Amino acid sequence: MTEQIQHPLSPQDCLVAVMVAVSASDENIRTAELVKIESAVNNLPVFADYDLDRMNSAAQTVFDLFTVEDGLDALFGLVRDNLPERLFETAYALACDVAAADGKLEHTELRLLEEIRYELNIDRLHAAAIERGSRARHLTL
Repeated sequence: MTEQIQHPLSPQDCLVAVMVAVSASDENIRTAELVKIESAVNNLPVFADYDLDRMNSAAQTVFDLFTVEDGLDALFGLVRDNLPERLFETAYALACDVAAADGKLEHTELRLLEEIRYELNIDRLHAAAIERGSRARHLTL
């Protein structure tokens, strides 16, 4: 009998964790950011079979890691280990959308986006296109 190995984070948990990390990076989780995360989880095809009850544990994982030294490195390790590489750009796009959701980008959010680009090996040209699309979606009159 083979035993199935359970990863600490599902691929969808990784996407949620990246979004929560960006939101929490400035130590002020705004309503607009939470609404953006909820909207993504409720509407995007990548989350079609996601168990919404897992969102809280994914978020708690981020909060727990943010309290320890090298926690961000540990988070990126979990994401790289549990998220298929083909979804790395999706993770970055979701992170950009959450960062832009409240209409302003704090220095800490920009720094974390830079770190995500580096850790997930997002090509600079692709990152620029993703950022431009996110900016366009979140402009106000």
